[in-house]
Amino acid sequence: MSSPHEQLVAQLARIKDLSGLSLRALAARAGLSSSSLSRYLTGRLVPPWEAVVALCKVVGRDPRPLRAVWAEVSKTGAAPAPRRNDLPADLFDFTAREAESALVEELLRTAGAVAVDGMGGVGKTSLAVHVAHRLAPAYPDGGLYLDLQGFTPGQEPLEPQAALGRLLGALDITHPPAGAAERAALWRSELSRRRALVVLDNAVDAEQVRPLLPGAGRSAVLITSRHRLVSLDGVPPVSLAPLADGDAARLFGRAAGLADTTEDAVGQVLRQCGGLPLALRMAGARLRHRPGWTVAVLAERLRDTAGRFDAVFGMSLHQLDAGQRRMFRLLGVLPGADFDAGVAGALAGVPGDRLAPVLDELVDAHLLQEPSPGRFRMHDLIRQYAADLAADEEPQAGAALRRVLQHYLEQAVAHDRTLPSPHRPQPAAGDPARAMAWFDLEYVNLVACFDAAVRLGADEVVAELPQAMRVWFFRHRGTDDQVRMLEAAAAAAHRLGRARERAALLADLGFAHAAAGRLTGALAAYEAAEHGAPGSDPDDDLAAALALRIGLVRRDLGDLPAAQAQLRRARDLFEKLGRPAGQSQALAFDGWVTLHLGRRAEAAELARASVALAGGPAQVTGLVTLGLALAPDDPAEALRTLHEALRLAQEHNLQHNQAWCHNAIGIALRLTGSPEQALEHHRQALALLEPLAEVQLELDCRHAFAETCRAANRPAEALAQLDRIIDLARRLDRPHDERLAREARDRLPPAP
Repeated sequence: MSSPHEQLVAQLARIKDLSGLSLRALAARAGLSSSSLSRYLTGRLVPPWEAVVALCKVVGRDPRPLRAVWAEVSKTGAAPAPRRNDLPADLFDFTAREAESALVEELLRTAGAVAVDGMGGVGKTSLAVHVAHRLAPAYPDGGLYLDLQGFTPGQEPLEPQAALGRLLGALDITHPPAGAAERAALWRSELSRRRALVVLDNAVDAEQVRPLLPGAGRSAVLITSRHRLVSLDGVPPVSLAPLADGDAARLFGRAAGLADTTEDAVGQVLRQCGGLPLALRMAGARLRHRPGWTVAVLAERLRDTAGRFDAVFGMSLHQLDAGQRRMFRLLGVLPGADFDAGVAGALAGVPGDRLAPVLDELVDAHLLQEPSPGRFRMHDLIRQYAADLAADEEPQAGAALRRVLQHYLEQAVAHDRTLPSPHRPQPAAGDPARAMAWFDLEYVNLVACFDAAVRLGADEVVAELPQAMRVWFFRHRGTDDQVRMLEAAAAAAHRLGRARERAALLADLGFAHAAAGRLTGALAAYEAAEHGAPGSDPDDDLAAALALRIGLVRRDLGDLPAAQAQLRRARDLFEKLGRPAGQSQALAFDGWVTLHLGRRAEAAELARASVALAGGPAQVTGLVTLGLALAPDDPAEALRTLHEALRLAQEHNLQHNQAWCHNAIGIALRLTGSPEQALEHHRQALALLEPLAEVQLELDCRHAFAETCRAANRPAEALAQLDRIIDLARRLDRPHDERLAREARDRLPPAP
């Protein structure tokens, strides 16, 4: 029997089906925000009874039969969010390590942290994943897993800043702050509200891990490394030694399917494998696949090869046919963390659907792991072995790698075409949510392929891949790889003689710098783009967009006359092109600059013209400007206008615009004599901005917050905001913001 939660969600879903409307249209018809309706339909939020009535009214249903189930759900609250689990699959044949497992579990319960160290192949990751699965019920907010790539062949260890970006992304924070310190603080803050277990695998040293540790709270961290991380205060170490003979024999027997592991030949195999679980599983798999062999035959074959790992790995290769061995060698040159059959097919130059038996055979031989259905990866030691073989025996490895790069590029382009974008009025047919999920899944591999393309000099891939990731990057701005990828892509486009493409990439680079608050870098990139496309039509979309963006950077640098000139040029270009959305934005920002130049009436007219040209969420910019222009003379109309802007931002789930609207409402309330009420809106704005990479908006909000604190006679709070602005401005080389903050600080009354 379904629970009351499930019954209510099912009834609400039925109402949506009956309406025949999209989620956004149904929300608008019922007078709800689309983000709230989404939470109601997924059970993450219990709707108020008025919302249930409004939804029933849309489809002409009587809401009274739903009252009882709604009341029952309201008593207990929303259903818990689905538990996140990023952990690889647990090994079905995990053997021994009882004492080590018990110690790790105890340390996680008491200290909240533990670092497992030991040599490659000794089973650190297997133990960590096994313990994490066993403890899953104790961590209801889920298990997070991140490979720090400390010893992955062909890849650099993950920098702490990038690692924090990925961990925050796993918590659905898609726009993390730019700085490592801010990210670490946000990570600790987020974990303090959760009870999650974080597995940080393959750490290179303590410095890589230290910023990733949880702070106060009930979350825990389990680290693995080949080095003992003795300098990590508060993180006790647990060292894994190779398995003792009894445990090694048990694991080998399970892998080989042996009932009796007492014969002398078993001991010879164990000595060749050195007590390493990875080698034992591979040797056992080799014997299992050769039913005509005895253990003595296996031991003899292992003795024929000098090196321990060469013996075990080579033995596993011998059970494969020529095509399977070639696939294994080629996988040694594959960039990225994991892959699917399609990638393997591109590598081998055959259709991916023909490779399922080959990949299954490699998994059975323990040469590949399958951490989730259809996704494969290699242990670092095996990957290095495969790469060494490819270097010696695979003359076509370079061509195979280029096929993989082309495969990823084609897939990225195809998925990107289904995503709506201002650069693409009509997306291709397809599921945008599925496309974004593909980029989320493959992001690490796409970056690794890009780096491989740079090393190979594959300029086509280098120039085109960041363009195919443009929409994904826009929604996840703040990603650490974006700037360096765009810089390399612009250089590649220049080498290819693609001036127009280079200009577009430089425009994206400027946007990335601006989002991170680096105005000097943004302006340099924009101006290079503006002057770097000879022969292109000056009255085109790129020229108009660049004029708009340069105007915004000039505004943020404090050069308002230069900003206004660029914004009016952008308005004229958009008007000639017949682009009302762009024209509306240029008018709105022109109004904002005009307002700050002291011409309120003119600013209001520009804002009204902007709103008249725009539709839906595009009206937010004009409405905010209009509300601020009206505030001193018509406070009621100003607040009505700003709340309309906030409603649009909420309805379309635009978090940064919601923050902007709350900040503007705070300014309007301060100007109309309600500073205490204004403070609440400023606080809401900063809370919304906390998980976003929106440095410029944060600075604007803190300036306004400080001024409202001063008006409310709260000098200490004002000082805290101004000091934060000064710190940010210094780090980002923004003298205009620092000067404004210092002047505001000088106006504060002296401390008592």
